[in-house]
Amino acid sequence: MSQEATFFGLTGKKALIIGGGQGMGESTALLLARAGCDVALVDLVPERADAVGQQVAATGRQAFTVAGNVLDDDQIPLIVAEAEAKLGGLDVMVSIVGAAVWGSLLETTADIWDEQMRLNLRYFFLVAKEVAQSMIRRDQPGAIVGIASVDGQRASPMRGVYGAAKAGLISLVQTMAVEWAPHRIRVNAIAPGHIVTPRLYDTPQRVDAYAASLIPMRARGHTDDIGKAALFLASDMARYITGTTVDVDGGLLAANLFPRGLPGNNRA
Repeated sequence: MSQEATFFGLTGKKALIIGGGQGMGESTALLLARAGCDVALVDLVPERADAVGQQVAATGRQAFTVAGNVLDDDQIPLIVAEAEAKLGGLDVMVSIVGAAVWGSLLETTADIWDEQMRLNLRYFFLVAKEVAQSMIRRDQPGAIVGIASVDGQRASPMRGVYGAAKAGLISLVQTMAVEWAPHRIRVNAIAPGHIVTPRLYDTPQRVDAYAASLIPMRARGHTDDIGKAALFLASDMARYITGTTVDVDGGLLAANLFPRGLPGNNRA
């Protein structure tokens, strides 16, 4: 048994990673596996999940791919049930799906609003509820982690609906934490700042210049920074932490700095 597994108290735990095929999801899956978790990986592209599963298997833990689209309400119960069956239960769920649409509020249509809420908030509510019900049926303590954003904690120019959805997720996490605490289910969120992911939509040169000028730590974060925060919140190290949002942003919010006129990368 590795020191990591002993330290985090996750040996033999079963983790469902929504969006586990790349970026933050891939990093989270690998870190949880190294800490002793078996994982079920949900991704729109099964081949991506399979590739991450091979890396998980190399750590000595089990990995399963679950095909499905969590943006389809009808598929969510099936996805969770399949993951539960393959893993033999669910102890941890980390949800890493989301994206921002760039545009001012005056340019935002009702359809854009609905799509952003579906992509960044609605599905999280439905998946988390389904997972919590699974944990409650088994009378098993659990940990749920959602991905919020710094955009959900203050004005979010040109990403206003995305920011509103992430603010909703932060509020929802707090309510879930209170309502589900009697069932020994902890619920927390991570708020990434500007993270280097496979879906950057700026040029690297412009990204580096932006990071150097605004982020106090003078660098963008990496997917492992989010994965490590998820590992901590899922583990026994955070056994008395629930209903909170952990900022992983290089000091961006603390410095009271925020991008204006530049597209950020607050995308899970």
